[in-house]
Amino acid sequence: MPVPSASSAEPNSRRPAPSSLWRDADFRRLWVGQTASQLGEHASLVILPLLAVLTLHASAGELGVLRAVGQAPILLLSLFAGAWVDRWRTRTTMVLTDVGRSLALGAVAAAGLFGGLGMPGLLALAFAVGALSVFFDVAYQASLVRLVERGHLVRGNSALEGSRSAAQIGGPALGGALVSLLSAPIAAASSALFFALSFLSIRRIRRAETMPERPDEPPRIWRRIHDGLRFVARDSVLRVVCLASAAFQFSLAAMMTVYLLFLPRELHLSGTVVGLALAAAGPGALLGSLLAARLPGRFGYGTVLVCAATLGDGVFLCVPALHGASAATVPALLAVGFVFGFGGQLVNVTVMAVRQAVTPDGLQGRAAATITFAGMGLTPLGSLAGGFLAGEWGLRTGLLVTAAGMLLSPVVMALSPLARLGRELPAPHDTPPTAGRTNSPDLTRET
Repeated sequence: MPVPSASSAEPNSRRPAPSSLWRDADFRRLWVGQTASQLGEHASLVILPLLAVLTLHASAGELGVLRAVGQAPILLLSLFAGAWVDRWRTRTTMVLTDVGRSLALGAVAAAGLFGGLGMPGLLALAFAVGALSVFFDVAYQASLVRLVERGHLVRGNSALEGSRSAAQIGGPALGGALVSLLSAPIAAASSALFFALSFLSIRRIRRAETMPERPDEPPRIWRRIHDGLRFVARDSVLRVVCLASAAFQFSLAAMMTVYLLFLPRELHLSGTVVGLALAAAGPGALLGSLLAARLPGRFGYGTVLVCAATLGDGVFLCVPALHGASAATVPALLAVGFVFGFGGQLVNVTVMAVRQAVTPDGLQGRAAATITFAGMGLTPLGSLAGGFLAGEWGLRTGLLVTAAGMLLSPVVMALSPLARLGRELPAPHDTPPTAGRTNSPDLTRET
């Protein structure tokens, strides 16, 4: 797929050289915006449930419905988000979703302060925030390819995923602190400010994006979704990424269901200790993000993927061997969480760079959305399977089986073309004929 050369592009549309990523103002704006957006998103995941419990006195069942409604857009809208992102500037998509989420959380705050908020309204606004977050997440993954050179994809993803890891650690803690120090409605308004900051930063990105040429008669959205699905299914690398992601997400959902029962009931740990064990993955993920910029270039992308997945997924096999709240139990759980976060984030950053490298620019959004859909789509079934195994086989056996199931992901990668990737990112793969079909001979343009 031809792209405009550097000599033919306008000066302000040139991508930064690999040695100047952090000196590039547009990348810094993307990083700041994405970081603020992730903080707001992860803070709201705590603030909205606490608002339901503390302000609306929601029952356990209502709280479960609220969480499910907020997560539903991942399954319902991921593929549509990918088709949308591939036809619009990612900057436009991100700023619009930031505005929408800021307004939605502002509405939550206003309704809560003036006594006009009920569960139906909160459910609708939670769905809206979740839906807009799906579009933002797909857009920011596609935006990096349009902003930086291929040689900087790993470094750029490392920076973006590092900030996302920090937000996953700090966001929930920040949301809980805001609710404790202020009130749930005011905390929702504070969370809206993060999306406003993201909007202000991303809207200042000046570099033009290389976009696919829109045909005179654009295909229907179902055709565009089909093109994305077909591209991923036919590409040997992306097909394996999908399979490995699906195996991991299914097994992780099953394992976490058992794990959250195993810690308090089998090991008799307090809620505080359980929270610490889960939070230990955050620092590990930060370290994984930092090393992901260096290790693939030294050992090869395939080696890093298989080894990191085996280490991060296999470490949970140690947990069933623990008994009671002994002096070694808590340090062991913290170590398990740290190693899991480290290996998992190293895989995430490396896989994202490989996916971006092999995918043509016109399919970046749809490829990201298809992989997200394939992986996250199995999580409800995994949770059900974990609950069934825990009830039928007991917590210790159920945890052992589900933890062993997580090793399916590195096995799939080890037996695939992913394992043979070297120290250089692969070249973009061919686009399916209909995915880029246009009435113009030039398939790309600057917008």
